[in-house]
Amino acid sequence: MLHVFRYQVRDVVRSRWTLGFGLLLLLLTEALFRTGGAAPQVLLSLSNVVLVLVPLVALVFGTVYLYGAREFVELMLTQPVRRRDLFAGLFAGLALPLSGAFVLGVLLPFALRAEASAALFVLVGAGVALTLICCAVALYLAVRFDDRVRGLGAALGVWLVFCLLYDGLLLLVATFFSAYPLETPLLMLTTLNPVDLARVLLLLRFDAAALLGYTGVVFERFFGTPLGMLVSVAAMLFWIALPLWRAAHRFARKDF
Repeated sequence: MLHVFRYQVRDVVRSRWTLGFGLLLLLLTEALFRTGGAAPQVLLSLSNVVLVLVPLVALVFGTVYLYGAREFVELMLTQPVRRRDLFAGLFAGLALPLSGAFVLGVLLPFALRAEASAALFVLVGAGVALTLICCAVALYLAVRFDDRVRGLGAALGVWLVFCLLYDGLLLLVATFFSAYPLETPLLMLTTLNPVDLARVLLLLRFDAAALLGYTGVVFERFFGTPLGMLVSVAAMLFWIALPLWRAAHRFARKDF
């Protein structure tokens, strides 16, 4: 697994996607500082970018890269390498460099200005969690679909659901059932989408829950408590584990 991991890390780090992703975040963060924004305003602006850009890059790049690595996988399977070790090396070698590019791109401008806060670390943690989740989903899609076009289309579809369509669904539910108590259903529906969950946690950390109105009060009462934080962490770990488990199950039985 370590041999596969080292090869994957070197290959992903040399990729223009990875370098461009990290450089884009670095330039964007630096530009927000140079346009006169203080650290809290920069973090709030970055949160919107992280919630949209990070899932898109991780899903699209992860899917495209894994399809490109199909010949490498076939070659490794002809060697005395266990499939579970190869699978673990593929995932770690893809997810960790992307997470590192994200962390460096966001943290370097803050480190140069000696700016650090709890909100910054929540933002970085949310970005890393979304990277791991979307890389796991990308790995599942690459194993699930043999056709690259279908796999890439499915990755874009997952991104649309996570970042756009799911919010519309929540709005419809809140509108049609406004006469009923929706606190518990909304909390449950929020944990079913990692992007929405990360958005709520960031808004609470930035003291911007008032922007959500009554819903923000409900979220603050739950996610602002130790139990709520524990549920949030458990939900993120579940979203990493579920697609990984499904991908590992298919990878172990797939005829390459």
